Amino acid sequence: MSEAPPCAAPDRAPRAPALPIPPLACDTHLHVFGPADRYPYQPTRAYTPPDSPVPEMEALHRALGIGRAVLVQASVHGTDNRAILDAVATDPARYRAIASVTEEVTDAELRRLHAGGVRGFRVNLVDKGGMPFRSLASLEAVAERVRDLGWHAELLVHVEESAEFREIARRLPIPVSVGHLGYTKAAVAMSHPGYREFLALLRDGRCWVKLTGPYRISARDRAPYDDVAPLAHAVVEAAPDRIVWGSDWPHVMLKGVMPNDAELLELLEDWVPDAALRHRILVDNPAALYGFDG
Repeated sequence: MSEAPPCAAPDRAPRAPALPIPPLACDTHLHVFGPADRYPYQPTRAYTPPDSPVPEMEALHRALGIGRAVLVQASVHGTDNRAILDAVATDPARYRAIASVTEEVTDAELRRLHAGGVRGFRVNLVDKGGMPFRSLASLEAVAERVRDLGWHAELLVHVEESAEFREIARRLPIPVSVGHLGYTKAAVAMSHPGYREFLALLRDGRCWVKLTGPYRISARDRAPYDDVAPLAHAVVEAAPDRIVWGSDWPHVMLKGVMPNDAELLELLEDWVPDAALRHRILVDNPAALYGFDG
């Protein structure tokens, strides 16, 4: 079979952001990759990532002033969660993870994942190889099993076009989180009925939202992605207690100009002008969702 296309590498020289970053700020969405011989990629994948191991993640966060992080299972690893579990094990107090599981996962494995810092499971409805459930019913059954662990379900989905997402958000017995501000193109989001329904779900307390990946929904090819600001303002207004921020490092499958990660963090100055609310989004909200102590 042909090799999945390689991704550009992230900016390897992150600078300090101009925006003040509070202690214990959390990057709630990033991935670690490599070396591939230790953490192999599944054949049915959409891309081949650049090596982006834990030491580079640590250097990124030192530069940004980030104190906590959530490692999210990437679709290229399927349900082999070793890369994120090994990353969390390097500093269990500061790191958490979102794993990928199937309906065949045993209770013993769920307990092992929880002990390893996992606080939710990911369902990728966009990229091939990322959806491990055969039906909504099987997804709902696993959600019921992890309810007492305090987990949530993280969905990668285009919220405006997915009736399945809206049903999941209403039916699951655990919280639901979505990435990339709902993953709806900025050009159509604010006038799209499906996105307005998504905002209504937010207001009703059915979802959490990650302020991640503006380059995935912007028509601009570089920061500051000004067309994304109305979406950020809308989700923050709808659910200020259920918004978190993430870098999306190392920015796999980015088609435009690779940003310096400080530029992405600095977007919060426009998206969330109030410093107290930024503190809630960077520190308090992720502490509640991912179970950080203190």
